[in-house]
Amino acid sequence: MKWLYLPFIFQGICMLVDEFYFHHKRGLPRWERLGHPLDTLTVFAALGYLLLPSVNLNVYLGLSIFSCVFITKDEFVHKEQCPALEQWLHSLLFVLHPILFLSAYLLWQENDFSFLQIQTGIIFGFLFYQILRWSIPWRAISK
Repeated sequence: MKWLYLPFIFQGICMLVDEFYFHHKRGLPRWERLGHPLDTLTVFAALGYLLLPSVNLNVYLGLSIFSCVFITKDEFVHKEQCPALEQWLHSLLFVLHPILFLSAYLLWQENDFSFLQIQTGIIFGFLFYQILRWSIPWRAISK
């Protein structure tokens, strides 16, 4: 079931392009600087939940659905701030998001906990990066 890794790979590539090309190119207004780490936190919560010793699949489904809806919150800002190519990339991310959660569930059923642990760790690292990158006024520090 190696194909179940593909949504993680595709989402990771899209996130890297979004973060390190588009976000750095245009900068992020305050709302997005706060909102993007929260988006990542919802993914971390859902995947992290699958790593607990006792998992209620209804809770996982709820966390996954919440994350899929929550990540759309910035589109009101994005329509004003983002170029068309970035909005297209966001649409790919919206399509990949529920597929990633389905893949995670299927990997969990296959007892592929090591991959899920690695992915959850990567997402936690990305969350930490986002908080540091977008919360600290780096321009003031560099002067």
